[in-house]
Amino acid sequence: MTWTANSCLVTLAILFLWRVEEIAEACSCSPVHPQQAFCNSDIVIRAKVVGEQDVDVGNDIYGNPIKRIKYDIKQIKMFKGPTQDTAAIYTAPTSAVCGVTLENGKEYLITGKLETDGTMHITLCDFIEPWDDLSATQKKSLTQRYEMGCDCKITRCTSIPCMISGPAECLWLDWVIEKVVNGNHAKHFACIKRSDDSCAWYRGAALPKKDFLDIEDP
Repeated sequence: MTWTANSCLVTLAILFLWRVEEIAEACSCSPVHPQQAFCNSDIVIRAKVVGEQDVDVGNDIYGNPIKRIKYDIKQIKMFKGPTQDTAAIYTAPTSAVCGVTLENGKEYLITGKLETDGTMHITLCDFIEPWDDLSATQKKSLTQRYEMGCDCKITRCTSIPCMISGPAECLWLDWVIEKVVNGNHAKHFACIKRSDDSCAWYRGAALPKKDFLDIEDP
């Protein structure tokens, strides 16, 4: 009986350690507005996934191979990044370590980081959306608006009350109003710097006037 009890305790201890390891390895990201993702990324592209393969990209400090998923892509448009086309994207093999799953044959807006060797890497913390799921404002802002607000700060409000700390800041209210991350502010607004160096949400079908001082609607 004692041996059986000890075996059970050992088994439970192992299961507990596995669970702790699983939690420790889980990927955790803070939500970002699409404009923040654009401004913080090295590269932003529209691309179609045309292939997928598992690859080794080197060894860790213990000599174990580092596994990655390589997505072969057809770049359709580059909104930010180097002059040459990107032919492949790399990501971790599982979502537990922030790996991204992309669907073959599908077009995406993809933001990511450039490594020193020039390769593009993406994680679950990057803004990656099917192209057809983006709003018309989001698509237009990739070339005309987001860059104008990269000097602005977007602060996510998670509970009321919340407030901005300075004039060059926009308060992102999607979570408290709609209980979603990709809500009205994310889909239809950009935080733009105005002529007095303050920042405000802007929504419109045309480019903002150079000296506008108030938010304009379509």
